[in-house]
Amino acid sequence: MKNSIIKILLAFTISFFTISYASAENMKKLGSMNVHYMAIGSTFFTPEIAKVYGITRSRYNGLINISVLDNTKKGNPAKIVSISGKAKNNLGQFKAVEFTEVIEGDAIYYLAQIKYSNEETIHFTLAINDGKEQQTLKFSQKFYVD
Repeated sequence: MKNSIIKILLAFTISFFTISYASAENMKKLGSMNVHYMAIGSTFFTPEIAKVYGITRSRYNGLINISVLDNTKKGNPAKIVSISGKAKNNLGQFKAVEFTEVIEGDAIYYLAQIKYSNEETIHFTLAINDGKEQQTLKFSQKFYVD
């Protein structure tokens, strides 16, 4: 029972952070999709939250979080999508990006981890497909080692 409560609390915490952070201008409307995205260093998360979500906490590891909402339906519900793509730094080196789907109640989001070095800017080009349409999300993030 105690573990269930802790897991629910941790899930709420990461969901709340995701919603709060995503509302800070990291949203793009792509067709019928409102795509919220963020990329942050993994040390932001407590060891407990990292463990629940399988996040490797490291000064050199980032977390990408994508949430897709359906802007054609009342209340903009979350959409199940597939996400694939690539990440590239300023030197032209490619980095693997593999997303894991997380469903918590009505919330659906996609998490991926990425390695980086201090002050490295990574450019993401991601294909988001909901089975009816495919959209491309492009963004860049500069990471810092803390």
